[in-house]
Amino acid sequence: MTANHPGRARRMAVVGALSAGLFATGAGLTGCSSEDPDAGTNGMAKLSAAKIHTQSRAAADSVASVTVDADLVVKGQPYKIDMKLNSDGGTGEITDDGVSFRLLRVGDDVYLQADAALLKEGDKPAKSSKLSDKYVKVPEDDPLYKRLRVYTDKGDLLDMLLDLPGKLTKGDRTEVGKVRTIQLAAARGGTIDVSLEGEPYPLRLVRAGGAGTLKLSEWGQSVTVEAPAKSDVVDFGEQLPKSGS
Repeated sequence: MTANHPGRARRMAVVGALSAGLFATGAGLTGCSSEDPDAGTNGMAKLSAAKIHTQSRAAADSVASVTVDADLVVKGQPYKIDMKLNSDGGTGEITDDGVSFRLLRVGDDVYLQADAALLKEGDKPAKSSKLSDKYVKVPEDDPLYKRLRVYTDKGDLLDMLLDLPGKLTKGDRTEVGKVRTIQLAAARGGTIDVSLEGEPYPLRLVRAGGAGTLKLSEWGQSVTVEAPAKSDVVDFGEQLPKSGS
């Protein structure tokens, strides 16, 4: 039988002691863990629903830009909003019952693509080749102006979309993408997911009755809006043709 080497015996004893210590430490940590669901969060889930909503809106108002991506149902018809907004305007696309058009605002100037469904000849979208790929500047006196501008105004759009009717209560802890959230549920239906990580931005709105979902992302990230070149703009003057009220 080979005798144990004194150095080897000491090394084995040290390794054994370290292993025992590691496992003991792990067991101790596991035993003491409280599984605090608010660990590493911004603490919003500890607040009342009203305070969560107030602070979420304050966070949303504190930054100039956001991306809005909404798939909605309006009066039984599909409606999609895909807009990037900043303090000076917005740019993106609106789809109304399957018909899409580009929308752009720079300051007080609102433009849309000339083939938009809102420029009509009778009941049919305008398809004039003369206007193809051009922007139409919407006159401020035209009834269409205010209806389009709201989709390019961050404050107005959030007011319209995020103010759920009825009293709010705290709902489930969920995730939007990989971001932990706390839900606010409205008494009359619908939920808002508020971020539990970083700033308490509203990240998702689910409307009641299957009326669609709105996602808000890229809070505070740079969004540039620029007026189209003059050669790309058609100006109808005081009022768009047959835009109606």
